[in-house]
Amino acid sequence: MNPERESFNEKVVLPFETSVELFVKREDVLHSEISGNKFRKLKYNLQEAKRLGFAKLLTFGGAYSNHIAAVAAAGKAFGFETIGIIRGDELVAKFMENETLKLAFENGMRFEFISRTAYRNKTSEEFLERLKSKFGDFYLIPEGGTNVFAVKGCEEILTEADTNFDYLCCAIGTGGTISGIVNSAFKNQKVLGFPALKESFLQEEISLFSNKSNWELIRDYHFGGYAKTTTELIDFVNDFNQNQSFKIEPIYTGKMFYGLFDMIRNNYFKPNSKILAVHTGGLQGLNSKILQI
Repeated sequence: MNPERESFNEKVVLPFETSVELFVKREDVLHSEISGNKFRKLKYNLQEAKRLGFAKLLTFGGAYSNHIAAVAAAGKAFGFETIGIIRGDELVAKFMENETLKLAFENGMRFEFISRTAYRNKTSEEFLERLKSKFGDFYLIPEGGTNVFAVKGCEEILTEADTNFDYLCCAIGTGGTISGIVNSAFKNQKVLGFPALKESFLQEEISLFSNKSNWELIRDYHFGGYAKTTTELIDFVNDFNQNQSFKIEPIYTGKMFYGLFDMIRNNYFKPNSKILAVHTGGLQGLNSKILQI
């Protein structure tokens, strides 16, 4: 599984005076549909599924899940059937109105919509056995793609060219991407993670995949929770996309860049600091009705 294009670093134009420099690692260009951290997370999972002889991938996600869209695209590109267990049975009759689910469906993913209550039990043995009875043998990819294979892939985000940055930043859903970055960060670099949801599990989750202490969670910019937005955030994303040479979306990258602009403006970072923010892709979120708030 090779990228269509290699990522690169690009300077971000800041709309205020500061000695701090902000750059973005353009992981969103890796693949037209399997972009950003999803490409990294799926790379070794697909290799493992192929090695074990599986023809079917099954995974979990919500209505705005970049992971669901990416797994469907990867299945189509690399010859796997794909099944998505989707949180929210109210979506059954209207999923084609959702850009992310529509894209996954058009790439061949078969959906199973379940209630939010049932979804909480998705990792139980009983629940997984019912899925095996219904769908047959499958290679299981966790929600958000986070497992040891995903973290291994995300450890490849940084290169030797990134040694001169003081801070490394990324948006967080399930913790796999930041875990890989934490593991591969260079000496004296601090990793900042921006959760896109209200969370209580991430500290523990990241600690499962890394024993390093060079990281911190910035919890002030989730805007109410997963896929939640405000007029302020939407205005920021729209303004950002009009004034930068690349685009962001409001589910993940928009919240991270909003937070970074705010923190730089309020002197969180030492003068002359150099920051590298990882663009994790997911730009199908730009087509969402969420932008019309």
